Amino acid sequence: MNTTVFTTFWLIVLARIIDVTLDTIRTVAIVQGRRMFSASLGFFQAVVYISAIAKVLLNIDHPIYILAYGLGFASGTFLGITIETRLAFGHQLVSFITYKGVAFAEALRKSGYRLAEVKGHARDGDLTIVYVQIPRRQTQKLIRDAGAIDDDCFCLVNDVRVARFPLPLRRR
Repeated sequence: MNTTVFTTFWLIVLARIIDVTLDTIRTVAIVQGRRMFSASLGFFQAVVYISAIAKVLLNIDHPIYILAYGLGFASGTFLGITIETRLAFGHQLVSFITYKGVAFAEALRKSGYRLAEVKGHARDGDLTIVYVQIPRRQTQKLIRDAGAIDDDCFCLVNDVRVARFPLPLRRR
């Protein structure tokens, strides 16, 4: 393999890593309704994609470039997910179902969490559902804190797209 083919191989890999990483982050931004951010990422992602695919197709006589394309795609997928997880855009709604009701909710409040409680009844007795809306990057800490209070609580996590934040809560 000569120097040109070797260099082109790694440029294709790098271009695909950049392209797919941007595309992965852009997809999450679209789901969260971040229009301008998504559009900006889409522009750069498209330019890099066209450059990479053109290089592969114009040099199809070098099958090694097809491998570079695939390697870059796989690496970009992994890197994109890793970066998006670290950025942790958006909010999540964490729901806890617990039989420790008031004590559970008070302990979370003392830890600084804003929450709402709903009383319920299940086959096994009275329970409480505690809802906490929280920035996504704080979700794992919340779950650890809740587990320390009640290791038997059931936890559900949902991504949310907030229409208006913070919600004004008014007493009537």
